[in-house]
Amino acid sequence: MAERGPAVLRHPAAAPLVVAAAGLAGAAHVYGTNPHEPGHLLPQCPFRYVTGLLCPACGGTRMVYDLMHGQFTAAWHDNRVLLLAGPFALVLLGRWFVEGLRGRRWRPELKPRTQALILGIAVTWTVVRNLH
Repeated sequence: MAERGPAVLRHPAAAPLVVAAAGLAGAAHVYGTNPHEPGHLLPQCPFRYVTGLLCPACGGTRMVYDLMHGQFTAAWHDNRVLLLAGPFALVLLGRWFVEGLRGRRWRPELKPRTQALILGIAVTWTVVRNLH
């Protein structure tokens, strides 16, 4: 089956570049939009909207805003788990990007045990942060 679309979009670096560009565009928007204040054009968490409970990622936008403005304590209070997981996510994005530039397609392969650990952390964090 022949591949379709422009060759540049089929390059292994295209997807990580698009993800990084979208992330930078989102970060630029968040930088100038205080998510702690009402009336902004930022999406509400659908899980929280439906259930009234905080999901594992709730507070992530506020955390990013606080980090970009040097408010590390506030970022810690917004979402501790995402703050701790952020560097790992950046390493994965970096690896994906580097492999793409080398012309190789890369996808992290998480062992079932690692997947279970991540799921367990997410569930535990969801329960703990909703006990208050």
